[in-house]
Amino acid sequence: MSVSIDSETLHELDAIQRKLGFKSRSKLLRNAVLHMLQEYGTLDKLSGNVESIFVLKYRTSEKNRVSDTLHMFEDSIRTELHQHSAGTCIDVLDIRTSADNTRALFATLKRSRCIHSVTCTVINGTPE
Repeated sequence: MSVSIDSETLHELDAIQRKLGFKSRSKLLRNAVLHMLQEYGTLDKLSGNVESIFVLKYRTSEKNRVSDTLHMFEDSIRTELHQHSAGTCIDVLDIRTSADNTRALFATLKRSRCIHSVTCTVINGTPE
């Protein structure tokens, strides 16, 4: 398996590797992949209605693109808290929707190139 990473991301990855004490990039990447599998695994097991909190981080210059993406899910967003910090935007979203829509939102945000990070915490949901 091979992975292509731009030089800026590689620099950040190496810095995280050193700070967290991983002995190799492979171990760091393995850990990151396992975390994503666990995160999605939790969402994948849900059914019915779900309440969750999404936290997004992205560059201020991308706010219009992120807003356009979020408008596709506006019926699911109960509350949005938006904060600016040194060229970065942080959004905290209270989401209440079906398990399928929660998974769709998660996948859409994770795929987005303009969003630096996405986390999802399920508050109420029914595992299948």
